[in-house]
Amino acid sequence: MTAPDVGDLAPDFTLTAHDGSRWSLSAQTGPVIVYFYPAAFTPGCTTEACEFRDSFGPLRAAGWTVVGVSPDAPERNAEFVADQHLDFALLSDEDHAVHEAYATWGERVRNGETTVGPIRSTFAIDADGRIVLAWRAVDPVGQVARLVEALAA
Repeated sequence: MTAPDVGDLAPDFTLTAHDGSRWSLSAQTGPVIVYFYPAAFTPGCTTEACEFRDSFGPLRAAGWTVVGVSPDAPERNAEFVADQHLDFALLSDEDHAVHEAYATWGERVRNGETTVGPIRSTFAIDADGRIVLAWRAVDPVGQVARLVEALAA
């Protein structure tokens, strides 16, 4: 399978959100930021989620929605949402099928050790379902500011 990239139709998916509801990309009527994160409550993922919570305002005002995807169970995501006071949905991809569809599951190096798992990545998908931005192996620090700048252009 080819990794989806800018200009491609985004792979559709339906996953369980932290509140138990079902969330589908195809049901969205506006542009969406889908970010893939490794695990709730880890330092990088907490930084990333809090940046989306605190700095997403300009994109939200422009009509963008944000959603996070991880292999965590819905209950774990619910705890994370409550603990960090997040104002957006976190989705569970426990079998990592959506990660694989977006080519965000694979080998990664952490602390000098190669493992297989989620690769922190972010996709901006326009209202027509086309990918307009595809970032893989993202640094979580300052990511939202970079998104605001990239999508404002």
